[in-house]
Amino acid sequence: MVDRKDVGSWIEGPRAARAGEGTYPGQRLGLPEHGPGSVARFGRRLVAILIDWTLCQLVAVAFLGGQLGRGGAGGLLPLAVFFAENVLLVGTVGFTVGHRVMGLRVVRLGGAPAGPVPGLVRSLLLAVAVPALIWDKDERGLHDKAAGTVILRTR
Repeated sequence: MVDRKDVGSWIEGPRAARAGEGTYPGQRLGLPEHGPGSVARFGRRLVAILIDWTLCQLVAVAFLGGQLGRGGAGGLLPLAVFFAENVLLVGTVGFTVGHRVMGLRVVRLGGAPAGPVPGLVRSLLLAVAVPALIWDKDERGLHDKAAGTVILRTR
């Protein structure tokens, strides 16, 4: 028989699941709790993605000449720009414009640069959005888990 206590931490979210273990995001990965090298928290990641999405929208509008609101394939252009930005920048330098502004970087587990293949896998799943909204006790989204990456603070 399944009891509420068996699923309680899952229903209450990642913080409740961690509370019983006395851990912090990244401890299982050998990362510090705070400061540079620690797992980037949700607030910083959210601001970074908002910066990136805004820039991608501006680039899309510049290329479409203001036709973004008319629907059709033009509505996918910001997503295509966002995908390209993530593949190229995360796969080469390890951060997007938003990541850089917010003091974040994407690395493989162990600290090596993300690289092109993890950058591509991560970007494909990020473009779908759902994997980025589901994360584990270390606050790594499914897109990061699939790519074997983690977002760390640089400052």
